[in-house]
Amino acid sequence: MPRRSTASTFVRAVSPPGCESAGCRFDLGSDSGRCGSATTVVECCGSGPNGELASEPKGGSMSSAMTTGAGARKPRGVFALLLVAALWSAFVLSAGAASQLRVAHAAGKSVTRAVSSQPRAPRLRVVQRSSLAAPGYIFIAPKLGQTAHGPEIVDGQGRPVWFHPGGEATDFRVQSYLGKPVLTWYQGGIDYIADNSYHVVATVHAGNGLDLDGHEFALTPQGTALITIFHGVPFDLSSIGGPKDGTVVDGIVQEIDVATGRVLFEWHSLDHVPADESYLPVNSDPDSYDYFHINAVNLDSDGNLLISGRHTWTVYKVDRQSGRIIWRLGGKHTDFTLGPGVRLAWQHNPLPAGANTIRLFDNENNGEPGGRIMAQSRVVWIHLDTATMTATLVKAITHPGALSVPSQGNAQALDNGNTFVGWGELGRVSEFDSQGKLLFDATLPGDDDTYRGYRFQWTGQPGTLPAATARHTGRTTTVHAIWNGATEVARWRILAGRSRAKLVRIRAAAWSGLDTTMKIAGVPKKVQVVALDARGGVIATSKPARVR
Repeated sequence: MPRRSTASTFVRAVSPPGCESAGCRFDLGSDSGRCGSATTVVECCGSGPNGELASEPKGGSMSSAMTTGAGARKPRGVFALLLVAALWSAFVLSAGAASQLRVAHAAGKSVTRAVSSQPRAPRLRVVQRSSLAAPGYIFIAPKLGQTAHGPEIVDGQGRPVWFHPGGEATDFRVQSYLGKPVLTWYQGGIDYIADNSYHVVATVHAGNGLDLDGHEFALTPQGTALITIFHGVPFDLSSIGGPKDGTVVDGIVQEIDVATGRVLFEWHSLDHVPADESYLPVNSDPDSYDYFHINAVNLDSDGNLLISGRHTWTVYKVDRQSGRIIWRLGGKHTDFTLGPGVRLAWQHNPLPAGANTIRLFDNENNGEPGGRIMAQSRVVWIHLDTATMTATLVKAITHPGALSVPSQGNAQALDNGNTFVGWGELGRVSEFDSQGKLLFDATLPGDDDTYRGYRFQWTGQPGTLPAATARHTGRTTTVHAIWNGATEVARWRILAGRSRAKLVRIRAAAWSGLDTTMKIAGVPKKVQVVALDARGGVIATSKPARVR
């Protein structure tokens, strides 16, 4: 039976305006309070010197949230209260170099404190484009390489539209929450939900003293979130050649009510899947044996769960009420007879893809000696006949570059029938038509990768004004128009003059990214930028900026 609980998670949804309202009122689990007892602004609403999340671990990775041994509930009291305030403060996202973050002083007075300079957003290198590719922006979360890390939206030319350089993030995409499109992602041990003005409207943590993992954050129509957890527990591994006093990693699913933070459902791999189902050698890690490696959980078309065990090479269909396994696809104990071409190894991201059909990213490689099973990774569609218990390969897509992906990866069905693919560790995203023809292909810079990659249509309306900066070299002035996340800007108009009162139109230029660079002749004292839509209408105007 699944373990159920009514315990609250560490942090409940943080409602606006957070730190921007005097006193920083919020609710924390069963505790409630104000940070009015804080003695400094930073204690009340602090963030890092570059605007990063106060809780973001430096140099962490996707697996850094895994707990070994008994899980400990998060700290409560003053530290926890300050942490919630800091998280909200950090996520009133800046528009660029001239932006500032308004926070509330303990005494109720407001001060302003400058945060991050203009984002150094990574740019995709587009290798191939076609007019047959679907409309929309590309959603990635660069990590591991030398560029800035965080969730990012780019356009079809690879130009950054929105970027939050707050540390390594995963699973950045558009989902629906309370009937509205929202941005969701995992970062620093927390799952975030943000509206189209880029303000966080809710956060999700694991419950029952466990730590959240970044492999999955799936919202459901019921206002709940499906999340994954890696949790180390003492375990006798001697029956499979390991130590008697070993540690095994339990793969856990929780369904969390976002509004209340309550754990509604909890499923443990160790309750249902024995350790000997794993294909991972028991001596692969001297500290803990990650026999299951849960990397996905999603709703099937009938409302039950599809759970992926990467190291058991199996997709499990699980009853959402009882937690029992309805069937296994793949692995050592598959319930289906596998037809020609049906196999999976080290897979990711199984999702329903029509009647009795699932689609998944089949890695066929885990990056370890002996772990490469097939020459290429692929996206496969598998039809499941639950009457005859047979599995039939419908189709498979591979990259013309014969890519083999050791870790991560996903596949997304687009509205026009195309498929968008994230190539995980290889730092690449692609789009294919229904016949498997490559239509779009792009790579991340340097050694960056992205856990998943998506394409969505999105309208972003930042809750900030655009910002202008300007610097002259000789008799030429370079103007930057910065508006992080604004999707409706087609052109920028530059005004310049001796003073605020004497600004005149100089020129206009097409938008070319969240930081659009333009040059003008001469050296004015002040400049101002005006955001224009596709029809030439004014969207917003920056404050005048001094030319340096």
